[in-house]
Amino acid sequence: MKKLVIAFALAAAMQSQAMSAETPLERGTYLMKSIVACGNCHTPQTPTGPAAGMELAGQFLVDEPGFFKAFAPNITQDKETGIGNWTDEQIIAAIREGKRPDGTIIGPPMPIELYRNMSDTDVKAIVAYLRQVKPIKNVVEKSTYEIPLPPSYGPPVTQVPDVPRDDIVAYGAYLAGPAGHCIECHSPLVNGKPDIEHQLGVGGMSFPGPWGVSISANITPHEDGIAHYNDADLEKVIRTGVRPDGSRLLPPMGVYYYANISDEDMAALIAYLRQLEPKPSPE
Repeated sequence: MKKLVIAFALAAAMQSQAMSAETPLERGTYLMKSIVACGNCHTPQTPTGPAAGMELAGQFLVDEPGFFKAFAPNITQDKETGIGNWTDEQIIAAIREGKRPDGTIIGPPMPIELYRNMSDTDVKAIVAYLRQVKPIKNVVEKSTYEIPLPPSYGPPVTQVPDVPRDDIVAYGAYLAGPAGHCIECHSPLVNGKPDIEHQLGVGGMSFPGPWGVSISANITPHEDGIAHYNDADLEKVIRTGVRPDGSRLLPPMGVYYYANISDEDMAALIAYLRQLEPKPSPE
């Protein structure tokens, strides 16, 4: 374990140096094509992956009867049906504060509480990526909510520093939370919101779709969760969606994107999952 931590620290230091030479667009491209994976919700999906020519044009997302029916909006540069008229600051406010330019609040399942802690570097990189996405004219139905949305998710977010990569667990927590929001989908809904505070990572959220209904897995190191997976097995499941027994994960697990997670980020993500409190799956 000590050798693994030392190796990760050296790799993180080298990656940090490489990051300093990265342009915002390069960083944004990596994030959007891997751990952040906005396209997993905002791009129409087919059985073989994202629909060609429709990147980030919006799609139906999830229907939680009694709570909400959500659609992921068009976030291409189209000025009529997308975000082409939004300023960089307005895009950042939408991501980290859940506030649209017209003042309305973005509701679930957009994980604003987590995105509030996305670093300045990464949120600006995502904006850089969004700016070069081709505009697609595509009207998406508005989400409807039977639960009250908050007037805000908190005070305006001013400055969020990068998480040091030499702290493997802290950086893994950042990847699983503010960046990749893994912990949102893998925590059960209580009153229409993921119960991250009490049932972090135990799974149980349902996702209906053409595949039927998929249930998010327990990703804590419990017997119900990932205790039986070694690190190589767990990495394979995340990257390919194939379990050790050969069975496959169902959407919306974004394996099309997660296949591109760097080795260093994957090691940090797994280290974080390993130290979660082991908890049984919901009954």
